Amino acid sequence: MKLLHSFLSLALVCGSLSAADRPNIIYILADDLGVGDVGCYGQRLLKTPRIDQLAEEGMRFTQHYSGSASCAPTRSCLMTGQHTGHTRVRKNGDGPLLPGDVTIGEVLQEVGYKTAAIGKWGVGEIETTGVPWNQGFDYFFGYLNQRNAHSHYPPFMWRNDEKVLYPGNAEMRTHYSHDEFTREALSFIHENQDEPFFLYVPYTLVHVDLDVPADSMEPWIGNIEETSPHGSPGGQHYIYQETPHAAFAGMVSRLDRDVGRIVDLVDELGMAENTLIIFSSDNGPTPAGGADPEFFDGNGPFRGIKFEFYEGGIRCPMIARWPGKVAAGSETDHVSAQWDLLPTAAELTGASVPEAVDGVSFLPTLLGNDAQQAVHDHLYWEAADKKGWQAVRRGNWKGHRIGTRTKGDAVFELYDLSKDIAEESNVADANPGVVKELSTLMDAGRTAPATDTLFQPK
Repeated sequence: MKLLHSFLSLALVCGSLSAADRPNIIYILADDLGVGDVGCYGQRLLKTPRIDQLAEEGMRFTQHYSGSASCAPTRSCLMTGQHTGHTRVRKNGDGPLLPGDVTIGEVLQEVGYKTAAIGKWGVGEIETTGVPWNQGFDYFFGYLNQRNAHSHYPPFMWRNDEKVLYPGNAEMRTHYSHDEFTREALSFIHENQDEPFFLYVPYTLVHVDLDVPADSMEPWIGNIEETSPHGSPGGQHYIYQETPHAAFAGMVSRLDRDVGRIVDLVDELGMAENTLIIFSSDNGPTPAGGADPEFFDGNGPFRGIKFEFYEGGIRCPMIARWPGKVAAGSETDHVSAQWDLLPTAAELTGASVPEAVDGVSFLPTLLGNDAQQAVHDHLYWEAADKKGWQAVRRGNWKGHRIGTRTKGDAVFELYDLSKDIAEESNVADANPGVVKELSTLMDAGRTAPATDTLFQPK
């Protein structure tokens, strides 16, 4: 690995830092929370006062993108600092991270950080090379298999390689997984407050099942316009939900509440000025399981939802708080993506970073040094599931090549985001030179995995 920033250069950016007082990093990732589901990004029905407070006390990113439009590849991008043209896991079900994949956990362990992942992992099952304790994390608690995470009252979860059983969940619903994650996260902060740490909290809210304890759902019942019940009692995949809108609103409220509990503990322990807290989401909203992004306007002004590379599927909230370093109430339109987290953490801590990352550190933006901020030439996404889809953003141009796995030719769509943020007017025919330019980037911007299905017909 290549050393990008020495402690001397870090001191020039962040002030003089010793090994003992390097900042803690807490990265909280919501699940299926649309950019429009958050109050400070325009939500009007749902309540997110604690997340909004993060923005009031820190920086709100207005052009931040998820690693992908679905769960597992986004997590792979976060861990490896690579986009989906290079990272190991490019679609749900792709298999585990391998020993050669260098993660943000390993990068930070090398400079003395205690690392933990608490929540939904999704890039390595038990007895594979991709489990978190083989991928740079000293401590893990949560779901390894993301499909198991559909149930918020699971029969078991994992504490490292120990299976933690919840026999009471079968009948009594005794342990709500999100609450277990919050308890574990707070405990980790307490126990490691005297040493630098990286805490990754990939929460499962607000991913379906639509299911939340009564104390979060009941305040919404009768106070929000309701839709028809979803599913049927005894359904095989997603649970039956009598009041889907109230359930979803309650899940957002509980997520927001517990983001606030993490922030409050950091403040109570006197750690605020030495702790960078980042909040984001893994992809756009979904209509699955009774969720209703159209009613809640979960994708805001954007077209698209989960599994789509239109802006609504991949543009996500990101808020960063670091008192004394990140200006309170600030906002940036710097174009960034979740594969930027690894190089940002490396620059922040003086760590080394793998040669093959696609990310660009956004630390200068966080610290208000816009003149020193490097920018992406372009951003790239791909997904080989369903019909096959590639997307590139370069400047204000956004190109889509859709249908790469169909037997006919793929369709190319082109949008000018400076005029058409909703991606409603396809201007590909009027701009053949731009289409050619972005098509070339799509062709060159990826390495083919051993079994490449992106261009193979079904």
